[in-house]
Amino acid sequence: MTLMLALLNDMLLAMIPALGFALVFNVPQKALKYCAIGGAIGHGTQFLLMHWGLSIEWSTLAAATLVGMIGVHWSHRFLAHPKVFTVAALIPMVPGVFAFKAMIAIVEINHRGFSLALWGLMIDNVLKAVFIVAALAIGLAMPGLLFYRHRPVV
Repeated sequence: MTLMLALLNDMLLAMIPALGFALVFNVPQKALKYCAIGGAIGHGTQFLLMHWGLSIEWSTLAAATLVGMIGVHWSHRFLAHPKVFTVAALIPMVPGVFAFKAMIAIVEINHRGFSLALWGLMIDNVLKAVFIVAALAIGLAMPGLLFYRHRPVV
């Protein structure tokens, strides 16, 4: 039961930045609730996959792909571009904490001097942030690559 409460809490809290960024991106008023629902579904999927032992990078890729697929479905249903629903929904999964920790490690290296521990911390956080951003971009592009490709890959 605690997993369900934690998942519900995670999904509800993810709706807030998704809705906020949808407002910033001037999403039509009728699409706002779908952006919030997409953010909740994406972050909830990421949360569950991480709970089941998948890394944050792979969880983000799976969640972003799911949000992209749902965005394509909604775009066909409501005759809008998929990005209307998906871009704001992916914002809660942006790796701000990892980027911040990497930046702090860089500042510490600059202030205190080089140390292997700080260098390792910085590299670890930079790589996590880069791979999470790449997973978001690839997941967002995946439906277009799968559904809208009219020519063979090879």
